[in-house]
Amino acid sequence: MKLSGKVALITGAGSGMGRAAAILFAREGAKVGVVDVNEASAKETAAEISKSGGAAFAMRADVSNSEDACAMADETARRFGGLDISYNNAGIEGEGGFLAQLSEEGFDRVIAINLRGVWLGMKYALPHLIKRGGGSIINTASVAGIVAIKGAAAYCAAKAGVISLTRVAALEYGRYNIRANCICPGVIDTPMARRVSEEGGVTSQSNNRLSVLGRVGSADEIARTALFLASDDAPFATGAPFIVDGGWVAR
Repeated sequence: MKLSGKVALITGAGSGMGRAAAILFAREGAKVGVVDVNEASAKETAAEISKSGGAAFAMRADVSNSEDACAMADETARRFGGLDISYNNAGIEGEGGFLAQLSEEGFDRVIAINLRGVWLGMKYALPHLIKRGGGSIINTASVAGIVAIKGAAAYCAAKAGVISLTRVAALEYGRYNIRANCICPGVIDTPMARRVSEEGGVTSQSNNRLSVLGRVGSADEIARTALFLASDDAPFATGAPFIVDGGWVAR
């Protein structure tokens, strides 16, 4: 098993890419702190892991809140004896609209969860990773941090910030044997992506056109990328955005 003896903290693990990663990490031997703002969803993920013989616990946390971010890192380390992997995956699509129509509150909320939440996740996980003699940080960015999307100014800005934060973390903490990378998914079949389509955002037809493979990606495909980055299969990978988009950026 690729993560035998490892402890992982995954945010946004109540659904979508986070849930897929939590289940896969547990299957590969990791003990998992399952964190989500929706406690019921987090408990469902943890229960599924436990049913399959894995070790996990569920915890509610708002990643944009510093007390919650500190608590989720401390509690995971306390329960499982340390922390090796911090996967900052929680995020929201937020309010849509062109720049001049976007409300200040809507902009601030997206930045708070999608960017500040990643920073706080790293801030409070890093001391635990250092104590373990190293580890892996994985952040969920997006192709939206690389290319522009109309009506998604705050989301694009936040995800571009995640890419930059990840690079800085790699630069600053490589001396502690800590690797920091981010995943930049394209259109992935998740509850959030389905909500965007239903609300008149990216439609299913355009989803398919954005991929040269003619389909959207799956949460499991992103989870496998995260597993690679979390494991000893990627010992020299750090400071990089891993684009998993079916060829969107290549167009």
